[in-house]
Amino acid sequence: MARTRTKSDLPTKMCPVCQRPFTWRKKWADCWDDVKYCSERCRRRRSNAESEVGG
Repeated sequence: MARTRTKSDLPTKMCPVCQRPFTWRKKWADCWDDVKYCSERCRRRRSNAESEVGG
């Protein structure tokens, strides 16, 4: 039988907008490499974060 993964075993990334870590979700199984933001809200706010960093 396969060993069940605990939450602490899941991969994590840092959100570039809010600077908080977020963990892998099952709905991201096929596109985890492309996921950059922890939430839809942060994805929408990305342009504000990029302009503050660049300016």
